[in-house]
Amino acid sequence: MRLVWGPWDPEPRLLNRMGFRDLLRAYFTYYAIQVYLLCVVAGGLLAARWAESWEGPALAALVTVLVYPFVEYLVHRFVLHSRWLYRSRFTARVWKRIHYDHHRNPNDLGVLFGALYTTLPTIALVTLPLGGLIGGAAGAAAAFAAGSAVFAFYEFCHCVQHLPVSPKNRWLRDIKRRHLAHHFHNEQGNFGITSSLVDRLVGTFYDPPHTRPKSPTVFNLGYTGPERERYPWVAQSSAEERTSARARRRRAETLGRT
Repeated sequence: MRLVWGPWDPEPRLLNRMGFRDLLRAYFTYYAIQVYLLCVVAGGLLAARWAESWEGPALAALVTVLVYPFVEYLVHRFVLHSRWLYRSRFTARVWKRIHYDHHRNPNDLGVLFGALYTTLPTIALVTLPLGGLIGGAAGAAAAFAAGSAVFAFYEFCHCVQHLPVSPKNRWLRDIKRRHLAHHFHNEQGNFGITSSLVDRLVGTFYDPPHTRPKSPTVFNLGYTGPERERYPWVAQSSAEERTSARARRRRAETLGRT
């Protein structure tokens, strides 16, 4: 079994071909998950080293966990589902990687996981000031560790939501049903991945799916027709990646025969 894999691999890992044990192996060997877990350990050790008492770091970690559902909702709705990212040539490739590709192919584990160059800065931007205000340097380290842990948990829940297995846990079944409705029925609701709290508070929650009309942009997020023609950078990047992927597969096949 490979100990580390990532987007550089020539063959995609598809959730619709996996069972739960396959997912666990893929999850813990993905390079970004390993980085988050290292951040949890490093942040926890620094918090313990810098703390004069346990109250500050503990409170910082707790507040981070409580704030997380709001951050998850805001980023998903107003960043990942925004249109301004693909309307700039400078951010189109980022938007394609962090969300468009996932809605186009929800089974591809390589684009289901967040891109490390966007997730770690976001975790740091949210947790370091928050933890610092609560508990100084030790609080910042504890909040960063907690944010990394919560995000790793988010990634696991997100994987389970796309795995073709019905979870035994009722809570996992509920969030899976709502998230699949977001992907396959109407993407303008159910933005919460691990919690429906904010969706319920602001009116974007729906369950069951038939309570909302079917969205015509559920797979392309509105990047189609005139939008695609006026802002072609995502489409161009997709074509380049397909060509590159074919070349990587050919090289892998050649190496396999030698």
